[in-house]
Amino acid sequence: MTASFKRNRARLMGGAATSLVLLLAGAGVAQAQDASEASNVDEVVVTGIRAGIESSIAVKKKESSIVEVVSAEDIGKLPDVSIAESIGRLPGLALQRLDGRGQVLSIRGLAPDFSTALLNGREQVTTGNNRGVEFDQYPSELLSSVVVYKTPDAALLGQGLAGTADMRTVRPLEYGKRAIAAGYRYEWNDIGALAAGSTDKGQRYSVSYIDQYFDGKLGLALGYSHINTPYQSERWNAWGYPNADANNVVIGGAKPYVMSGELERDSVMGTLEIKPDARATHTIDVFYSEFSDTQNLKGIEFPLYWSSASLAPGYTTDNGMVTEGTFTGVGAVVRNDMNTRDATLASVGWNTTAQMGDHWTAVVDLSLSKVDRTDMVLESYSGTGRPGVGATATIDFNMMDDGRAMFSSNINYADPNLIKLTMPQGWGSNSALPGGQDGYLNMPSTEDKLWAARVSAKRELENDWFDSVEFGLNLTDRTKTLDNEEWFLKVAGHPASVPIPASAITGTTALDFIGIPGMVSYDPMALINSGVYSRVANPNADVAVKSWRVDEKVSVAFVKADIDAMVGGVPVTGNIGLQMVNTDQSSDALGAIGSPGPGGSIYTRPLSGGDEYTNFLPSLNLTFALPNEQLLRFGAARTMARARMDQMRASVQFNYDQGKATSTSLANSPWSANGGNPELKPWLADSIDVSYEKYFGRKAYVSAAAYYKDLKTYVYDRSELYDFSGVAYTGPTPPTLHEGYLTTPQNGEGGKIYGLELTASVPFGMFAEILDGFGVSGSASFTESSIKPNPGDPATPIPGLSDTVINTTIYYEKNGFEARISDRYRSKFLGEVSGFGNGRTQRFVDAESVIDAQIGYRFGEGPMEGLSVLFQANNLTDEPFTTYQNNDSRQVTDFQRYGRTYMLGVNYRF
Repeated sequence: MTASFKRNRARLMGGAATSLVLLLAGAGVAQAQDASEASNVDEVVVTGIRAGIESSIAVKKKESSIVEVVSAEDIGKLPDVSIAESIGRLPGLALQRLDGRGQVLSIRGLAPDFSTALLNGREQVTTGNNRGVEFDQYPSELLSSVVVYKTPDAALLGQGLAGTADMRTVRPLEYGKRAIAAGYRYEWNDIGALAAGSTDKGQRYSVSYIDQYFDGKLGLALGYSHINTPYQSERWNAWGYPNADANNVVIGGAKPYVMSGELERDSVMGTLEIKPDARATHTIDVFYSEFSDTQNLKGIEFPLYWSSASLAPGYTTDNGMVTEGTFTGVGAVVRNDMNTRDATLASVGWNTTAQMGDHWTAVVDLSLSKVDRTDMVLESYSGTGRPGVGATATIDFNMMDDGRAMFSSNINYADPNLIKLTMPQGWGSNSALPGGQDGYLNMPSTEDKLWAARVSAKRELENDWFDSVEFGLNLTDRTKTLDNEEWFLKVAGHPASVPIPASAITGTTALDFIGIPGMVSYDPMALINSGVYSRVANPNADVAVKSWRVDEKVSVAFVKADIDAMVGGVPVTGNIGLQMVNTDQSSDALGAIGSPGPGGSIYTRPLSGGDEYTNFLPSLNLTFALPNEQLLRFGAARTMARARMDQMRASVQFNYDQGKATSTSLANSPWSANGGNPELKPWLADSIDVSYEKYFGRKAYVSAAAYYKDLKTYVYDRSELYDFSGVAYTGPTPPTLHEGYLTTPQNGEGGKIYGLELTASVPFGMFAEILDGFGVSGSASFTESSIKPNPGDPATPIPGLSDTVINTTIYYEKNGFEARISDRYRSKFLGEVSGFGNGRTQRFVDAESVIDAQIGYRFGEGPMEGLSVLFQANNLTDEPFTTYQNNDSRQVTDFQRYGRTYMLGVNYRF
C-alpha cells in the first residue's frame, strides 16, 4: 500500500466523516434551533462569507427543482478567483484543472459535454472544439450567482443531460439601491518565472456600478474586469512505456518542459432594465470578453527506447518496470515552443415581459452568443546537428516515485555554440525537407455562433392542484466551424544546421526538475518574423480532414404546469411538463487520402451529411413541505445531450495500403478509413432524483440526495463495412477489393449511473455562543457507473467520472475579520487533455486534493468604511496534476507542478 494511497484514503474517509457528522449534528440541534428561530425575529444584517452562504441557501430553498447555488458575498465579489472554482465546490460537481486553473466541470460523474451553460437563462457557445463550456472565460467579479440545475423543468431551455449551470448577472431594479464597487489584486507565483524572459507577477482589477433612475423605472448595471495573470508549471511528459524485455516496461521517450504563461482578459458587462409601468419590463443584457493566453515552453525531448538510441545492459527493474539505466546514442531535441490563444466572446440578449390582463403574462426573448478563437501552436527544434552529423548523448536515468525521470547527460544543452537550429531526429523528412523539419506551426481557428428566439405565455390558474400553466416555443440556430492550417518550418540554409541568431536568444532556462542544469532559450516568433524560418504547407490527408462545419437548427415547444396543492395535509409544490425537441443537423467537411513526396499524391473531395429527429422530454418536480423547515424533493425526467461536435463532423480520412492491393479478403482489405458521423443521435437518459433538505432559517441546512440515471444510448467508435468505389487509390497497383471498414462514432447501448450526495452548511454558533463566527460548508459525493465507453476494454470508465468528490470549507467571520480554508478533492478520473499535434486525447488523471485559503478584514465604520483588504493563497500544498496510462499509476504520462499562487488585494464599496 503506497503512501499516496494512504494519504488519499485518509482524505476520503476524513471528508466523508465530516459530512456525516455535520448531517447528524444538524439533525440533533433541529429542535432547539427551530425554537430559537421562532422566538428571535430581529433582523440581523450579515456581510461577507455568511452573506454569500445565506443568499445561496435562500435561492436553493425556494427553487422548485433540485439545485445547487453559489452567490456573491457582495457586489463584484464571488468567493473564488474564478467562476469555475466557485462552481467546482458545489455538491456533485468536480473541476478539472488546466495549466493550474479550474476550467471545465463534470456534473454527477459525467463529462463536460453532458452539461450546458447558460448566461441569464440563455444558452452559451464555447471557446473549445466541443460543447463543454470553459468557465474561465467568465469573470467571477461580474456575476452575482450561479444556479446549477440537477433536475430540469420543461421551461428550462438549453438544458443538459447531467445538469445545467445558469450564470446570472445582477438585476439592477431588483437590487434596488445604488452600489459602486472596485477591487484590485496583485499576484505572484512561488516557483518564480521558469522560462527565460518571462514574468511571475500579475494583477487584476474590476469596477461595478448599479443604480436606479426615474422612481425605479430605469435600472442600470455596468461592470468591467481586467486580469493579467502569470502562471507557471514544470511539465513531465512521457511518450509511453514499451516492453524492454519479456517482463519489464521502460520509458520510450520523454518531453519535459518548463512553461511560463500569461493570461490577459478584459471583460465588460451591462444590464439595462426599463419598467415604464407595473405591467411591463424590458431588459437588455450585454457581455463581452477578450481573452489572450500566451505560453512559453522550454524543454528537451529525449527520444529513448522508441528511437535509434540503445538501452545499455545492466538496468535496474522493480515490479515490472525499468527504474534505472543508461541510454546511448540519444539525439536530444532542444525545444523552444510557444502556444497562444486569442478569443473574443460576445453575448447579447433582449427580453420583454408583459402582463396581458389580470391572468396572462407574455415573454419575448431574443439573444446571440458568439465566439471567435484563433490558436497558434509553434514548435521550434534545435540540437547538435542532423542525424549522423550531430553528436549524440549518453543519458543516465532514474525513475522517481512521482513518475518523473531524473536525467544526466554528457552534453551541455545551454551552450549556444553547440546547439543549433536543426532537426536531430530527422522528423518530417521528405523531398521538400531533406533531413527533416526544423519546426512546426499549427494555427486552427474556430467560430461558434448561436441565435435564439423564445416566445412564451403564462396563465395564472385558480385550481386546487395547479397554480399556473406556461407554454411556448424556442428556436435556435447554431453554426460551429473549425478551420485548420498547418506548416512545416524550414530554416534558411536548410538542410544545414544554422546557429541561433544572438538577437533571438533570451537566456538560459534551468531544467533542474529533471536533473538538467540548463538549456539555451530563444524567441521562436522572432525567428519567423525575421525570416530565419520559412513555411512549407503540410498537405497531408490528416491535416485536410481537421477542418469542418456543423450546423444545428433546434425547435423546442414546451408546456409546464406549476403545482400548488395539499396532499394529506402536506403542502406540495413543483411542476410537470413536456418538451418536444426537433433537431435538424448537418455537417460539411472534406474526405482526403494520401501524402506528399516522391510518387505520392493528395486527393480530397467534399463530404456532407446530416439528419433530422424529434425527441420528447417529460419532466416532473415535486417538493413536499414537511414540518420544521424540512423539504422532501422528488424529480423524474428524460434528459438529452447532443453528441460532441467533433464527432458530428462529416470529414473522413481514407487510407490505402498498396501492399494489400491484390487481397480478396475483407479481413486484409487495402482500404480503411476513420472520421466523424453527422447522423449521430443525442445521448438520452431517464433519471430519478430524491433529496431531503433540512433548513435552519437562512443560516444553515443539511441535505442528503440520491440519483439514478439510465442512459438509453452512448456513443462508441465502431467499424462498419464501407464501399470505397470512387475513392482515389494512392499507388501504382489498382485494388482488387473496393470494400473495407470505416470507423466512426456510432450510437450504441448505454448503461446506468447513480450516486449519493451528502451536504451541510452549518455555522458553529448554532451549537455554542462562544463559537459564533465559525462555520463549515462541505459535501461528499459518491458515484458509480455501469457504462463501458470502450467495449474492447471493460476496465475503462466513462470520461469525467470520479467515484468520490469531497469539498470542504471552514470559515470564520466576525467583527470585520474573515478567514477561510477550502479543500477540493476528487478521486481519479478519465480526463481530456491536449495530445499529439494539439489534438484532444483521453488519459487517466490521478486523484488530487487542492487547498486554498483566504484571510481579510472589512472596515465597518469610520473614514475607512466600505474598504476591505484580503490575502489569498491558492494550491497551498502544491498539488500536482498527474495523468497515466494502461490504468497503471506508475506509467505517468503527464506530471505538472504549478506551485502556489498568492494574491494581495483591496476592495472598496461606495
